[in-house]
Amino acid sequence: MQIFPESVRKLWNEWELRLMVLLSLFLQIVLIIFSNRRKYRVTPWIRILIWSAYLSADWVATVSLGTLSNSQGDSEGKLLDPNYTLMAFWAPFLLLHLGGPDTITAYSLEDNELWLRHLLGLVVQVGVAFYVFLRSWAGTPLTFLSIPMFVAGIIKYGERTCVLRSASKNHFRDSLLPVPDPGPDYADFMEEYWEGKLEVARMRKGNIVQKPRQSTVGDDITIPGGKYIDKAYFLFENQFRHLYANLILSLDDQQTSERFIKELSFEEAFKVVEMELSFLYDVLYTKATLVYSPLGILLRIASFFSTISTLAAFCFFIDRHEFSNIDINITYLLLLGAIFLEIYAIIMLILSDWSIVWLSSKKNSLTDSICRAITPFRPVLTSDKRWSGRMAQNNLIDSCLRDKTKFNQFPRFFDMNKFLEKYWYMSWEKVDDMKEPIFCCLLRKKKLFETLRWSIIDVEFDHSILLWHIATDLCYPCDVDKSPDTNLKSWCKLSKCLSEYMLYLLVMCPFMLPKGIGEFRFRDTCSEAKRFFQQRRESISNRNEACRLLLEVDTEVEPIKVKGDKSKSVLFEACRLAKTLKSLEMEMGEKWKMVNEVWVEMLCYAASHCGWIQHGQQLRRGGELLTHVCLLMSHLGLSEQFQILEGENVHVPRSLLGWLPRQPPPGPTPRSYSPEVAPPAARGL
Repeated sequence: MQIFPESVRKLWNEWELRLMVLLSLFLQIVLIIFSNRRKYRVTPWIRILIWSAYLSADWVATVSLGTLSNSQGDSEGKLLDPNYTLMAFWAPFLLLHLGGPDTITAYSLEDNELWLRHLLGLVVQVGVAFYVFLRSWAGTPLTFLSIPMFVAGIIKYGERTCVLRSASKNHFRDSLLPVPDPGPDYADFMEEYWEGKLEVARMRKGNIVQKPRQSTVGDDITIPGGKYIDKAYFLFENQFRHLYANLILSLDDQQTSERFIKELSFEEAFKVVEMELSFLYDVLYTKATLVYSPLGILLRIASFFSTISTLAAFCFFIDRHEFSNIDINITYLLLLGAIFLEIYAIIMLILSDWSIVWLSSKKNSLTDSICRAITPFRPVLTSDKRWSGRMAQNNLIDSCLRDKTKFNQFPRFFDMNKFLEKYWYMSWEKVDDMKEPIFCCLLRKKKLFETLRWSIIDVEFDHSILLWHIATDLCYPCDVDKSPDTNLKSWCKLSKCLSEYMLYLLVMCPFMLPKGIGEFRFRDTCSEAKRFFQQRRESISNRNEACRLLLEVDTEVEPIKVKGDKSKSVLFEACRLAKTLKSLEMEMGEKWKMVNEVWVEMLCYAASHCGWIQHGQQLRRGGELLTHVCLLMSHLGLSEQFQILEGENVHVPRSLLGWLPRQPPPGPTPRSYSPEVAPPAARGL
């Protein structure tokens, strides 16, 4: 019994390969246009689109090659049929598609670690395509036209495999290791010493002294748009790559970057960091390391001219009357699509930051003129954004008050309803107003009121985040409505945004924070808050009423003495903190400025304790403010990844000792530190 009628089966067999090839081309176009946008977009739909296209592209191209080889194998009497020969001509295009566009080689960092799998795929798929080519060999001009397309396809697929290998963790680190240095030849030195050739030995020893690396930072750049790109590339090439690979840098490197960053304003410093992270994104997720090299340019020229020559020869030397009009049109679409992909990639190459760096390094009138000519086209043809410039917001009280039944009708398969609920109620705020207080915080320190010590020093970091988040949220509506002062409202807004951003990290990105039991505390706190609001739902008409009712609860007795340690909820501890903040004898503006600085310090502490791999993962999601702060701290020397060489008489200021991140102990433990090594959030502002 046949499920489908014979006519449907015949139609599918006739159009199966054609549709698969066209779908493969369509997915490549989607990837090359949209994949780079995830670098500066935070909305989930762009990631879903790219994820779907990335996974489908390889699958569709592989299935198409299999279908093509199978149809050739099952048609022994039709191997020389022109239509089958023309379809076999599509095999190199599928290799081209398997190579992928320049704008994406890996969807996530895990894809780079699977480069061996892609290498095996390269061997197998090239073998299948070559098998199709041999089975369809007819000695016609069309057969010979497959050769240049094979060259282009193998180049593309080989590029992708090489880039995946170079971006894998081990190979990335190995590529940065210096050449092993055995040092002076001690045996030869001592032999010459005893032979009375001490002077010669001393001369040899003197010749071994290495010259310190000369920095180009600070050079005058006349090319528009090249001033900070050139400096950012210097820091990326000589320092940031090593930091990402967890290599130790010298004190000279730290002093170079610190001297340069301190000469900049807060906007300029964050701009340089933004450019460095953009370079890292290109290295980890695109073909940048190969495309922007002399070898890559030669391969790009060879691939482009192979495709152009094939199109020209197909137009002038192939008798189109021998083939089906549909297959001829599909072949033209494949050729034009391949040329479009090449031209688009070349435009991206010319207008990229990497090209500006190369042009600015030449420092002559010709490159200066070229750069001035292409600069106006950069914002038109490409986006000048390098990251989203936004930070996600998550609010605990809002999550407890909102309607939970909205997504109940969605299937619970794989917790789809919870996934939609999280992202539906999430919002984003611009980080522009956060840059100045963060930059100033890294350059100066203040002291904290002793009455707030219990909420910062004597509790774990995730505990502190929840306490200050709820307390900030409870104080915010009262203080904002009381005063018309715009400066006060600005500090309140900054504090609230940082508070909700830190909660977002705790809930959605716990891997970016020090180890702890933040998820348990958040769930227990939400559970207690929902019970509290449910019991008083008739009295709660809006959000401000809910906050007022929480503040009216008597918290004279510590909650932990009443509830014990079974529940990890911190709801009423946060109410105690909010009341303490309200009782401080200080101006409201100064109080909120202090609250803002507490949040900035917490942000910096979290940044210093997040691994670079986790930061790298977030680059494909639009980037995180936490990552920018972490790199800025590293450039200012507030990192463990700098080594003081033996013999160097270096005094480390006491104020910097607390910034040195410590490995958190396994499992949750209270944050109690001595003043010398405490993080700033624990020591006080």
